[in-house]
Amino acid sequence: MDLQLSGKTALVTGSTKGIGLGIARSLAREGANVIVNGRSEASAKAAADQIGNGARWIAADVSTAEGCAVIAEQAGQVDILVNNAGIFEPKPFADIPDEDWERFYQVNVMSAIRLTRALLPGMLERNWGRVIFISSESGIQIPEEMVHYGMTKAAEIALVNGIARTTKGTGVTVNAVLPGPTASEGVTDFVGQLASEAKQTPEEFEKEFFRSVRGTSLLQRFATVEEIADTVAFISSPLASATNGAAVRVDGGVLLATA
Repeated sequence: MDLQLSGKTALVTGSTKGIGLGIARSLAREGANVIVNGRSEASAKAAADQIGNGARWIAADVSTAEGCAVIAEQAGQVDILVNNAGIFEPKPFADIPDEDWERFYQVNVMSAIRLTRALLPGMLERNWGRVIFISSESGIQIPEEMVHYGMTKAAEIALVNGIARTTKGTGVTVNAVLPGPTASEGVTDFVGQLASEAKQTPEEFEKEFFRSVRGTSLLQRFATVEEIADTVAFISSPLASATNGAAVRVDGGVLLATA
């Protein structure tokens, strides 16, 4: 299927590895002019080189207002903004200090707010654009082991609900994509560490995880990065023009709600 993305410029934050890199690759394969972002020049350039197809890179820290301003200025006209940058860390609620709450909020929420605020007006002027927040099923079903992470993902869904209403009657859409447990680099490294501590193979740990922690999953395995990225590519497409203000689930059936 031709997703009609040829010639569109797409900015994907936090795209030097994991889901972000997968999204950038998928968009580039569909003909989009991709801009990757990472905190260091080395990682951002390496990701752009890996993607090829004329991909550009911008090195800046999205967790700061200054970093977001650099990205918005250097990116120029953007047709597709994928707010992917994010961090996670399992930690008991009582042990999460104020500094962690602030850090998670700045990286996961404020980065998306700042870049959307900077780039959405141009999309509205041109009467076409896509803003996509990479949220999570954890934004609906808050994990007890990562309440601070779940809070930020719920905030992203709330932002989509409100911001999308400012696009009424235009060719601009604002949506969230809600991945379930995904075998991104960060997750697989973390799973490998936990499996080693539990004296299990990664495969044994995965099976036990979906039995005891995400028992509602219909997929009963980690989704691949490509499965998430291809959904994002479709939501980025002109073919998804009737999807606006939505929380699109790619959660493998973890969530019990039908909506």
